[in-house]
Amino acid sequence: MSEKIYTGGCLCGAVRFEATGPAEKPHTCSCRFCQQHTGAPTAAWVEFPTERVQWTGTGAKPSTWRSSDYSSRAFCLACGSSIGAIDDEPVVALLIGGFDEPTDPAFKPQYHSFEDCRPGWLSVETASGEE
Repeated sequence: MSEKIYTGGCLCGAVRFEATGPAEKPHTCSCRFCQQHTGAPTAAWVEFPTERVQWTGTGAKPSTWRSSDYSSRAFCLACGSSIGAIDDEPVVALLIGGFDEPTDPAFKPQYHSFEDCRPGWLSVETASGEE
């Protein structure tokens, strides 16, 4: 049985990706980096080892900005869409909203990072049933 290939990309389509499953560590995060990177109070992520992510669009790899001592935020230089984060581990964390099928059950968040930064008016459900 072959592994699933997940596809997605930016708003304008210049940056496209294919990530070969399984999807790892789907989660939400409310840290200030994620909030500022996405413009949302919480970001939804899924991780893949770097060798399982291929950049397939005409824009090739996304542009990056070094956001911490272990990670760079990835975005499309043409349209500005946030794509994810390219970590030093090597891991590529892709924003779930950028996938062609963001409702795939494999992307259901398993946990929530930096819950203390989440606005009290925002409810975030994870697979563990925690809010």
